[in-house]
Parts: sequence; C-alpha cells; structure tokens
Amino acid sequence: MLKIIRFFLLLLSLNPIFAQNTTPEQHLGFPLGSKFAFHSQILQYFTLLQSQNQDRVKLIQYGSSNEGRPLMIAFISSPDNMGKLESIRQNHLKSIGLMEGKPDASVPPIVWLSYNVHGNESVSANTSMQVLYELLNKQNTLTQDFLKNMVIMIDPCINPDGYERYTQWYNRVQNAVPDVTPFALEHDEPWPGGRFNHYLFDLNRDWAWQTQKETQERIVLYNQWMPHFHADFHEMGSSRSYYFPPAAKPFHKDFTAWQRQFNDIIGEYCRKYFDKNNWAYFTKYNYDLFYPSYGDTWPTVNGAVGVTYEQGGGGRAGLGIERKEEHDTLTLKSRISHHYATSLATLEAVLSQKEKIVSEFIKYHDNAAKAPAGNFKSYVIKTKGQEERIRSFGSWLDKQGILYGTAGKAINAKGTEMTGITEESVKIESSDLVISAYQPKSNLLRILFEPKPVLEDSVTYDVTSWGLSYIFGLKAYGLKEKLVPSTYKTETIRNTVPNYPVYAYIARWSEVEDAVFLSELLKNGFLVKTSNIPFEIDKISFNSGTLIITKKGNERADFDKQVTAIAEKHFVKLTPVKTGMVTSGADFGDDHVPSINAPKVVAVSGEGISPTSFGAVWHYFEQQIKYPVTIVNATKLLSLPWSEIDVLILPDGKYGDIIGEKQLEALQNWIKAGGKLIAMESATDAFLNKPGFNLTKKYSEKKKDADFFKKYGDQEREDASDSSPGSMFQLTMDETHPLSFGCGKEYVTLVRDAYEREYLRDGWNVGYLTETSYKAGFVGNKMAGKLKNTLILGTQEMGRGQVIYMMDDPIFRAMLYQGKILFANAVFR
Repeated sequence: MLKIIRFFLLLLSLNPIFAQNTTPEQHLGFPLGSKFAFHSQILQYFTLLQSQNQDRVKLIQYGSSNEGRPLMIAFISSPDNMGKLESIRQNHLKSIGLMEGKPDASVPPIVWLSYNVHGNESVSANTSMQVLYELLNKQNTLTQDFLKNMVIMIDPCINPDGYERYTQWYNRVQNAVPDVTPFALEHDEPWPGGRFNHYLFDLNRDWAWQTQKETQERIVLYNQWMPHFHADFHEMGSSRSYYFPPAAKPFHKDFTAWQRQFNDIIGEYCRKYFDKNNWAYFTKYNYDLFYPSYGDTWPTVNGAVGVTYEQGGGGRAGLGIERKEEHDTLTLKSRISHHYATSLATLEAVLSQKEKIVSEFIKYHDNAAKAPAGNFKSYVIKTKGQEERIRSFGSWLDKQGILYGTAGKAINAKGTEMTGITEESVKIESSDLVISAYQPKSNLLRILFEPKPVLEDSVTYDVTSWGLSYIFGLKAYGLKEKLVPSTYKTETIRNTVPNYPVYAYIARWSEVEDAVFLSELLKNGFLVKTSNIPFEIDKISFNSGTLIITKKGNERADFDKQVTAIAEKHFVKLTPVKTGMVTSGADFGDDHVPSINAPKVVAVSGEGISPTSFGAVWHYFEQQIKYPVTIVNATKLLSLPWSEIDVLILPDGKYGDIIGEKQLEALQNWIKAGGKLIAMESATDAFLNKPGFNLTKKYSEKKKDADFFKKYGDQEREDASDSSPGSMFQLTMDETHPLSFGCGKEYVTLVRDAYEREYLRDGWNVGYLTETSYKAGFVGNKMAGKLKNTLILGTQEMGRGQVIYMMDDPIFRAMLYQGKILFANAVFR
C-alpha cells in the first residue's frame, strides 16, 4: 500500500514538468545565446514543442535546401483556429479571389515571420526558438491573445545551408571563452561566408525571380496562404544599432496609403520596447521599399504589409564583439533579445489592427480584380518565333500566381511597346499571349512589367529597373482596352523521324533550352556543328548560330531516335534535311560551319572572388544548362594542368594578389595554345595595359573645382551621383560575331558599374554603349558620362586561343534570359 501511495505522490510531483513546455535551454543543454544552435537542433526543438502542444502547433516541411536540409514552417494558433486551419486558408483565398467560391466565415490575420534568409545573420534562427516558446506559454496572457486572434507562421531558417556553413565554422574556431577582440579569428569569417545559399545566391533578392530552389518551394507555400503580414529578420554591420520601420525612402509609388501607415504603426510598437529598455535604434534610413524582389517588398506588392528588421551584428559579431565606439560588448544574447522584442511588437501591432489589416487586404485584391490601377488593362506578348521563351515566361507567371491565356483570334489594336513610351498600332495574332489586368494579382503584374519605375529618392542600394520585357527579352505591349484571354494550351514539340535518309538535323539557336539541348548532345558524345553565317535550305531561312547535327561523325545505330528524343525533351523543334548543300550561305562542310567541341570548363573560386559572381557561374552550369564545370581555388592557378583545360572563367573579383607575372605568363601560353579565357567585370582589371592583352582604360575627365569642395552632409547623395545600382542599357551589338548569336537585334542588359574601357583596337568590339544606350533605371549624373561610348563585351584573338572580356555579368542573379544565351556562346563557340 505504501508503494502505491509513493507512486501517486511521484506522479503528482512530475505533473508540473509535463504541463510546462521545454525551454530552449533545457532542449539545447546550454543557455540560449551562449552558443550557436545547429540547424538540426532548432528543428528538433520545433518538433518537440509540436509534440507538447499538438492542439496549438502544426509543423510541416515545405521543401528542402540544395544540400538536403529540410525547409520547415510552424503554424501556431489557438486550438479553435488550429482545428479549422484549412477552412481559414480556403476562406481567406476565396475572400481575395484566388480561390473559387464565397467565404462562409471571416478569417483572422495571417502573420508570417521569416528568420535567417542570410545564413550568417544567425541571431534570427536562434531567436525563433524563444519566440515559439513564448507563443506557447499559457501563463503569458498577451501571447495567448495573439493565438486567439491570428494564425502565426514561423519559418525558423529560410537558408539552412548558409546558416550551417557559418555556425559549423564558428563553433569550430571559437575560444572556450568567446574572444571579443574584433581582430580575433572568430570574427574573421572565411570565404565565401554564410550569407548565401549553396549556390551563393542572395535569397533576399530572389523573391520575384525565383531562380533558387529554396525560393521556389517557399513561394508555393506562400501563394497557398497569402499572409496579411510578412516580417523579415536580418542583421547588419556589428558597429550599428537596430533598424525597424518606418522604412527609408524610396517607397515604390504604388504602395498603398494603408501599407505606408501600418509601416509607421509597426515602428511605434517597436519603439516602446526599445525605449523601455534604453536600447539604441534608428528608423527611416538605409532600408527602402523600392526594388520588388525583397522579403519585404515582394509581399507588399502582393497586398501584404512587408517589413524588414536589422540587428547590428552579422557574421563578424560571433558570440560577442567589443565595440569601443559604443562603450559596450555586443553579445548574441542581447541580439536575440532585440529580435525577440520586435517579433512580439510585430504581433502586438497586428493585433491592434486585426480587422483593418484583413479588410485592407481584401480591398487591395478586390480593387485589383475589378478596377485595376495603371494605364494598361491588358498586356500582349508576341509569341511567333519565340515559343520556347514564352513557355519559360509562362512557367514564371505560374510561379507568381498570375493568370494568362491567348488572344484566341486576330485583333488590330493600339498599344504601348513595354520598353518605350509611345503608342502604336499592334497586330495581335490568335496565338499571342494575353494577360488581363482584371485579376487579383494585377498589382504585382503591373509593377513587374513597368519599364521605368518612378524613383522618389536617388539613395537606394539595389536594382532600379526590372521590366519583364527586358528580363525575358519579350516584345510586349500594354493596351488600354480590356481583352479576355482564351485558354492557354502548351504546345507539345514532336520530332518525327522522316521516312527518308536524313543527312542532318537543324536546330535554331535563340532560346536557353537550345543551350541545354546542345549541352546534352555534347555530354553524350554527339558531333554538333554551327553555321557562323545565315543560310537557306529547302526554302527555309536560318540565322547565324544555328546548330547542325550531321549523320557524318555521329555514326550510331539509333542516331535519329536519340537526337529527336533529346530535342523533344528540351522543347527544340528539329528540321531534318536530305542534303548538306544549301541554297544560300555555307554548305555544311564549309569552314563557316565549324564543329562545337565539348569543352573542359574550369571556374575560379576562393578569396578575392565575388561569391555571388562565382555562384552565378556555378548555378548556370549545374542547374540551368546542366553542363559539367570544374571548380578550382584561385591560388592554384600556377599548378593547373593547362593542357586539359579548354575554357577558364574568372568571375568578378579582385585579382591583384592572384594574378602576378608568373600567372599572367602561364595564362598567355595557355591561350596561345588554344585556350579560351572569360574575364568578367573586375576580373578584367588584371589584364589592363598588360603586354599581349589589348584592354585599355578610357581617360577620365579632370576633376572640377566643385568636386574638391563638396559638403560633408551631402556625402550619401554624392556617392549616389557616381553610381548605377542596376539600370537597363541596350548594347549596340555586332550581330555577325558568334558571341551575339541568338541574342537578337535588341540586347538589353543590367549595367551596375562603369569600367570605362576603351574600344579594342586589335580585337572585336561585340557589345558597347553609345550616347543613346540608356533605357531605364537610376544612373547618377557623374556615372552617366562614364556609361557612354565604352566597351562592354569584347573578344581578342591570341595565338590559337581567345580572350573574352565581359564588363557586364550576363548571368547576374540568373535574371536575364538573353544573357544566358550570350554566356553559352562565350563557353561553346
């Protein structure tokens, strides 16, 4: 009997433990903020709290990173809301027209909190554990009020690969007692740093373009939920304090009065927490709301209120760093406290405006569908001759959740060409793509289509022009009249093997999938030729750059079957011919029809190289055209087996300490023997005025007296006057040069800097800027002169090899469709 009594007493003593949630410290085995938790530990904690609160937490995996780490999100709300979660989602989408039917109940605000989009801004993921714990703390009446009145979504780590790259490194090198000395090893994060994802892309600039796996998978979920509010948690330099809204100018002009007003409301709630604790902070500075591809702006363009929070710290801060100017030591623990405070302040602000934030969201989408803003009520995209590009564009529209169709019949109309400003007559074909502005996401559509965004303030730090016509190289028109699109049907490519002997298969060269097609042919050992001049055969005209796959040199039993199958896989329409003799141009055995060999491609990485430039190259080969690339460390240039390399790519970077006299001599000998060097952006500095290289710099104008007597207070604007954060320019192209094949007459690129290169006197000036090249975006008055009459793309022959100079990155952020074609030319031709 005594044993039974003791047993029940034991159960009673344990009951409070079972009733109380596990704290982050109890789970981790160390106080939160005393060490960086690994990504797996954070997810384990979320899983644990889900098991302890099954009626209030639902954890789902919405994807995985490139390195296979799970992308998870937690839904947190009251038991009542959690019991009808799917009903809330559907009623919400019905209320804004993104799901058919009428809602049968009102919905609470849906708030999405995103942590750690930049991996080495690692306070965010650690903060997420404390936020989750407090939301589930039944003793906290405020957080329980949050759960009763809203659905909260927490993504603890958007970028787990970058986060692990940083935390694994830091936990290896930190002292037993963290060394707060700023020059200590633990504050010197090695290349490439943890900021970026596996392919070294900045995920915070990928929301609109969705080039990265993590972004694509996250936005599928985002579009299924369309939150009313999205908060993005970051870190900035360790010497800075804390930033929260109101945001800095420029705001995009189409953000609503409510979105601007709520930006101020958020600031008020954050201010109260920070003032109470005497924490330093700033607002209305640095962090603007203009470029629509951030974690605050893209949600805002989708009708939400999107905000950014920035904590001083970043990868350099570690667990603690001394700040002599501030007379303090910035610790991870204090950084967590600040992000935790703004997390709660965010939810308090939403709670205070719970009805308004929902009603304004509905109004935003309702107005978009019934009375769309802007001059254009329809958009028409010409499709003839660029069917594959339209398929790619349609896939992008699907990811955005934008509806589209075809014209369905021929129409004559007036329209404004979307890279110009004048109205003209447009002949619309039945197969042309039509996008109506009368849809819930028409604000997103209009803003991403605009060719010349209005910039209210020149001090902005990212791209200032992004028109879809430029990005995809489309011929598009804005119409003032409403067109109702017909159902869009994807054209299936069928390549039938003819019943006659085929001499060769011909494939046009103008789309990115054409490069993927070429890549697969080369990887499978096919001999592929290309015509360097236009030709005509069987009364069909083909442009320069056309691919020719002859039976000669490809002697294999299933030649026809293999070629046609690979072509269909990549949406390539083949033209079979019976002969190698053309009506005009060069016959297929002519010197103007050379073979394309499968090159051994090497790309340089490591200290001094821009991580994002290198990442763009790496991603281009592995994920876009799927062609093998070998990566080498820049310090190994002298020891490379040069005879085994065909193409060497130098991404943007500082090569002063990498390419000395010996490296330069080795490069020259290799090029003369037949190698191809591709130097990108600042990498071209290594060859300026060097013997054997024909690249020279333009002479800059002398400084005027006014340049010496600048006002200190105007420093930021002075810097802006000598910048081009990202503006559209149309290059004048030599269409006869292989580097330009398939890029069309109008090659528009995103220029971000001026390298002031003189035209090549002994080489080919393939792409250059003239007096009239500017198209759209902000260019400072001092920068404008530098972006005139200057070389952007040039090639130089050296012995049997070639040097390609690129003062512009055609694959920057994987954004520019035509740039991907140009880069394929550089590699393969």
